[in-house]
Amino acid sequence: MSQTSVRFAGLVVASTLLSLPLAAQNKPAQADYAAAMHREHMNETPTASAGATIAPRRAVVGESVVYATVDGKQIKGYLTKPANFKTGPAIVMVHEWWGLNDNIKAMADRYAGEGYAVLAVDLFGGSVASTPDAAMKLYQAGMSNIAAGEQNVATAVSYLRANGATSVGTVGYCFGGHWSLRTGLAAGTGVNAVVIYYGAPITNATDLARLKAPVLGLFGGKDTGIPLDSVRAMEAQMGKAGKPVTITVYDNANHAFANPSGQAYDKAAAEDAFKKTTAFFKANLK
Repeated sequence: MSQTSVRFAGLVVASTLLSLPLAAQNKPAQADYAAAMHREHMNETPTASAGATIAPRRAVVGESVVYATVDGKQIKGYLTKPANFKTGPAIVMVHEWWGLNDNIKAMADRYAGEGYAVLAVDLFGGSVASTPDAAMKLYQAGMSNIAAGEQNVATAVSYLRANGATSVGTVGYCFGGHWSLRTGLAAGTGVNAVVIYYGAPITNATDLARLKAPVLGLFGGKDTGIPLDSVRAMEAQMGKAGKPVTITVYDNANHAFANPSGQAYDKAAAEDAFKKTTAFFKANLK
């Protein structure tokens, strides 16, 4: 499996890709990302991928919880954790563009099986999509009020901290990859590790200044929805700001290669990415 990795901020530099220009400041408009995601998913349905059918390594218990109130509305998420979990490291998980469906809950269970309390949040107000057209509308709605979304995910971090979390990581897929990073921005020192699965990059220096946690980014080399030049631009901007970041590109993988829903699942890339993710969390969440 062909991969390319780069590390910044006091970590090992594994390639010379640092010299790429900062085209990042000219990032595409959000509408362009929505259209790109629609193109990537236009022939998909939100059925469970192979990744969502892998059972947790230990028994877990899950339940629906109210973790936030945003703009006067209660927000419900899915909280799952190992049986008898009292205190320990935790994860905020952000759903892909299909919404908080059973597949993302199954993936949350898989992470809980690794020993974490996992809160799968909801940025779509309880809606889930069954078609690409519906998903694009939810994606656009979810990006229409960044302040409300950041309040949502920052409150999720606070919820976990108030319920036994000794440290908090974030992870998300596609739409959720972008919002995993935004959770790190919004919660600041409340987040200890950020994992981005092929989410739309953030390159604004003022935004990234809020980031306090190390970042692991996992991207597909054949992803036409999230161009690699924008990923490298984000990477370089983080490096310039002294933010620890590691980017792995699976050269032969497409967008959504590890999604819990859809037909783009790439077993080799997804399994390697999961190993990298769990190792990253183990190193940074105590």
